[in-house]
Amino acid sequence: MARVLLAEVERFPIAGTFTISRGSKTEAEVVCCTLTDGGHAGRGECVPYRRYGETIEGVLAAIESVRGEIEAGIDRQALARLMPAGAARNAVDCALWDLEAKTSGVSVAAALGIHRPAPLTTAYTLSLDTPEKMAAQAGANANRPLLKVKIGGDGDLDRIAAVVQAAPKSRIILDANEGWTETNLAENLDAAARLGIALVEQPLPAGQDAALGRIHRPVPVCADESLHTAGDLEKLAGLYDAVNIKLDKAGGLTAGLLLRDRARELGFSIMVGCMVGTSLGMAPAVLLAQGADFVDLDGPLLLARDREPALAYSGSLVSPPRAELWG
Repeated sequence: MARVLLAEVERFPIAGTFTISRGSKTEAEVVCCTLTDGGHAGRGECVPYRRYGETIEGVLAAIESVRGEIEAGIDRQALARLMPAGAARNAVDCALWDLEAKTSGVSVAAALGIHRPAPLTTAYTLSLDTPEKMAAQAGANANRPLLKVKIGGDGDLDRIAAVVQAAPKSRIILDANEGWTETNLAENLDAAARLGIALVEQPLPAGQDAALGRIHRPVPVCADESLHTAGDLEKLAGLYDAVNIKLDKAGGLTAGLLLRDRARELGFSIMVGCMVGTSLGMAPAVLLAQGADFVDLDGPLLLARDREPALAYSGSLVSPPRAELWG
């Protein structure tokens, strides 16, 4: 039986407000792609990201533009040649993985050679705010082993110190979201080192990465906005110590696996991250993140309501997806 494609927009409220250096949001807008083939259905979710020129309307149009090929039976390799990396391809690619698993009876984990996927400790994200309010956020989550702290602007040193004091037992990742400058880069990294920060993510705007090669990096630095696909890796070598792989940037699990393996070959540490989305968007990333150095898949923990069925979170521990959700 021929495939049928459905792409639709869904909205999930965020618990409170999620704030980074570029702005705030109160809901997660996602595109869910469903492929049905006889008695089976596969799903994938993506989060269009304006930072990369994506919109809900643009993603829906991109998926619609290849409807004919998708419904005619295109496979994941052909999809990668047909669509560029980004959120739209991610939704379709992950739906194809899920459909393959449902049709064959072989889980995605098994197809990847992961016979016993393990629960993972995910970071929990603290929104950008005043030092006092960020300290309160940190104190409320001080029992979590890994915190990801959004910074990126004047007063960052006070924010960092306040969070560290409020959550002294947690490992901390700083995510500047391109909010630092060449002028304050060295000072901020030195302060991060003194405070025992584990990782600093994307301190400078993408395209200004060269400055990272001109200074001593006392804390490992991770590329996020500067990295999309495996083709970006070689130009980042020597500038970054780690890379943050997000399926919405890479364009799906298929590309994410290639990116992860090539990054390891080049000596990068691996973080697997996410946009603010639901358990459906996190599920394939949990498999990608098996063996990663850092895991940041807390999207559902930031929502007031997740989809059902959902991933199982116990504190900061996220379990692999069950077949009813994905894969």
